[in-house]
Amino acid sequence: MSTAAIPGAPLPVRTPGSRARGRHRRPERPEIPAGSPALLLAVPAAAGPESRSVVEELLSIVRSEQNGVLTAAGYLPTGGADGRQTGGTTAERTVAELLTEAAGAGLPTPVVVPLVPGPHGFLPELHALAAEYGAQVTDTLGPHPLLAEAVHVRLSEAGLARADRARLFAIATAADGVVLTTVGGQPAADAAGITGMLLAARLAVPVVAAALDIPGSVAEAVAHLKEMGAHNPALAPLVIGPEADAELLAAAAEESGCPSAAPLGAYQAVGQLVASTYLAALPAVAPDFGADEAEGADGTDLRGNGRHAAQ
Repeated sequence: MSTAAIPGAPLPVRTPGSRARGRHRRPERPEIPAGSPALLLAVPAAAGPESRSVVEELLSIVRSEQNGVLTAAGYLPTGGADGRQTGGTTAERTVAELLTEAAGAGLPTPVVVPLVPGPHGFLPELHALAAEYGAQVTDTLGPHPLLAEAVHVRLSEAGLARADRARLFAIATAADGVVLTTVGGQPAADAAGITGMLLAARLAVPVVAAALDIPGSVAEAVAHLKEMGAHNPALAPLVIGPEADAELLAAAAEESGCPSAAPLGAYQAVGQLVASTYLAALPAVAPDFGADEAEGADGTDLRGNGRHAAQ
């Protein structure tokens, strides 16, 4: 009997529901502490139709995975005279603009999550910019088993791999070797090699990594696979999308003569990885709790006493 039905009883207190049991239960989502900083997704590209659609969908996944987290996306500037992004809407701000606005409004400094699976040329500049505001930049999203899963799914969607090894059906176009392509030079290719090992374990075929932005790297990797006995190698982009020029991907497939899977894009696991990367950074960030409050358009409490509050 509920205490609400007893005359004179105190107001009822909500009790948590029983946790699902069993080894396959979904892990409980951690609570976002009140006053925690926002998640600022740093996109290594200027805002445009293609990058915007991927980013918006990923942020939607993050919010569905973790209710209550404040999210924003910061793009690279498009080269305006004052260094600010031009031609975009108010929702398409640069990382610098968003950090400046948070500091000016007295908000907790956002946690910056780079939208890249590994080393990339924009990271040094991003770290330098974040240091000016005392903002924390998390690690890149990879290497990680979820990225290997995402690449596997994209290969299966292109008919280049089985959906999983448990389904023993034949695919005439299945690749017997995979070149994991990425951008960011040799450091990115080296880091991709770890995800490549995880992918090789899933596919039971050899996987080698190559950098799209190093001339001859993809061709050399394809030749290496053929020397190992692969007759039908395929390309698998370890890129989310905004960080890689689409022309590089197309040129690599054409020059190598190999079929290619699609970039990872807004795959569900990528959004989950963004959310978990942000959550892992929270213990290292001390949330500020301010007496003043400000509400966003959706009624969310945004106000805090950030260390970069306007003087």
